[in-house]
Parts: sequence; C-alpha cells; structure tokens
Amino acid sequence: MQDILPEDLFLGILSLERKRAERSNRRFLLLLLGVGDNAESDRYPEIVKGLIKAANEARRETDPAGWYEQDSTLGIIFTELGLQDDSEVTKKLLAKVNQLLAVHLSPDDLRRVRVAAHIFSDESSDDDSGISANPTLYPDIQQLHETKKVSFMVKRATDIFGSLLALIVLSPIFLAIALLVKLTSKGPVLFRQGRLGQFGKAFDCLKFRSMYANNDPKIHEAFMKEMIGGNGRTNGEGKPVYKMKDDPRITSIGKFIRRTSLDELPQFINVLKGQMSLVGPRPPLAYEYREYDVWHRRRVLEIKPGITGLWQVHGRSRVSFDEMVRLDLRYARRWSLGLDLQILLKTPAAVVSGDGAY
Repeated sequence: MQDILPEDLFLGILSLERKRAERSNRRFLLLLLGVGDNAESDRYPEIVKGLIKAANEARRETDPAGWYEQDSTLGIIFTELGLQDDSEVTKKLLAKVNQLLAVHLSPDDLRRVRVAAHIFSDESSDDDSGISANPTLYPDIQQLHETKKVSFMVKRATDIFGSLLALIVLSPIFLAIALLVKLTSKGPVLFRQGRLGQFGKAFDCLKFRSMYANNDPKIHEAFMKEMIGGNGRTNGEGKPVYKMKDDPRITSIGKFIRRTSLDELPQFINVLKGQMSLVGPRPPLAYEYREYDVWHRRRVLEIKPGITGLWQVHGRSRVSFDEMVRLDLRYARRWSLGLDLQILLKTPAAVVSGDGAY
C-alpha cells in the first residue's frame, strides 16, 4: 500500500505542484474525498480505510495522496494530464474513483462520502461577474493568512479607521470634484467599473468619472492586451509607454483628476465595505485577467487589492506590466503592517509629483 501523506506534507507538495504548473502551463487535477461529519461515527474507521484503499488503487505511483484536511478530507494530485479535455479527464477520473469507492465501502458508508474535483488551471467564466480562481488549490495562501490572522485583523481595523477619516476630512474635496465633473460633461458623477478582488471575486470599483459617458471600452481593452503581451507602444523618444496617453475618451477635468489620482478618492468607500484595502495590488479588469499568464494571476490571489501599493510609489506607468506584477507579488510575500505604513507615507509625495502618471 502506498503511503498516505500527513496534511502539512501533502499541502506542501500541492503548493509546489501548483507553482510548477504556473511556470510550465501544465495542468493537474486535485481530487478530494471527504469523510464529512462522520468523525464521531462508529463507522469512521471503516470509511477512512475504504477511502485509502480506493485512493491507492485509483492513482499511479507518481500521483501523491495525503490528507488535505487531516483525518477529514483525503486528497489525490493527478499530474501530467496531457492534452485531453478537462471535462473528459474529470469525468473519467470521477467514474473510476466512484467505482472503487463502491467496491470498498458499503452503500450506507458511500452516501456519507463527498467527492470533488478541482483542475488547475480552470478558468470557467462566462461574463465579467467574476473569474474562477479556485481557493481550494491555494491552501498555502490561506494558511499564511491564518498565521498572520491578528496582523490582518489590525490591517482591516486600519482600513476602516483610515477610510472613515479620509471620507470625513476630504468631504469638501469630494464635493468640489463632484461639481466640476457634473458641470463639465454629461453623465453621472461616479463611475462604477467591474474589477476583480482577491481570488477573482468581482466588485464595483468606484471612481469619479473622468471620461465622457457612453465611451467605447474596446480602446482600453486593445491597449491592455498589447501591454500585457509585452507589445506596448512607445513615445516620441522610442521609450515604452505602459499607460494610455492622450486618451480621446477623457474629459478636460478628467485629465487633471487622473494625473493627481483624485479620481480614485471614492475607492475609500470600497475600502470601508471590505472590497479593497488602503494598500495592496491594483484590482484588474476581467478582460485584463483573461490575458494574464498563469503566474500573473497570483497578484489577485495572495492579498486584497488596494488604493495604493508598491507599483504606485515605485514607478506607476514607467514600469512594464511584468514589473508591475513582480512589485505586487513582492508586496504580498513581504507584507507587514510596517510595509503598509511605509507605502502610505510615500503615497502623498508620489501623487503630488505625478511622476509616471497620465
């Protein structure tokens, strides 16, 4: 009988396999066999014994198996899926495992078992309502958040206090910008744009409207596709441009509030609602996310998006998209309350200078 790995070792292997898949674009399937709420049942030992037998017979020697949740959920990582269709692979493996479970478990015990399959990377999404970035495949990120639970609670408290303070103190500026936007062009004061938060959860990101109403978003979509693909445009000096300049959709007041980042002030409401943080990666649009390489996606998985971040204080539109992602990943991996404070203190100077902004 092949070894069933303990939880810490199995989750470590799952993390390594996912990172390997991110680099190689190869897929793998994580199959989870859950015991459910039967830990106290007299049948629990027999159910676990049947799960382990079925798991060992279903997998190859190169497919690791172990506890995804110790003594509760058994996991199997099926690697090297080849070129088969994801749905076909899932269907075949589920049929095989269910058949083996029926051999090793009684009908009553079989009804107590939950079976679920998760393919990396599976991006099922029909619209802009969200992108499926499956948290089940990122237990290491969730564990990291658990180890820093108190710090994240302090971060959330800081977000609430900071956003409330900003909304109160800056209310005269809010009113002035709202009047300028309303008086200089037709349309609503606030612009609601679908963005992706942590693990691809969609939310409406708020901004002061800086563009003419009913503009064509395909202009920006085409630009972002070029930039993410590394085929960005150049300026008159032949240097790369990583943000749209002279966008015909932008109003006269819109140019000013964009350059000074005043258009982003309503995002303090997003922070207050828990959709964003004061500090974090820039939240992407759904069509941007679809152009990402697999490793790019980690920037919206590891931590909640923010109003400001390393990218905003170290480059903005002067850096390439890949460099921006690396800054966001560096922030996520080195995150601390002290780092947030450093970024917050540097943000005003970056906004006032307008360096790298358009």
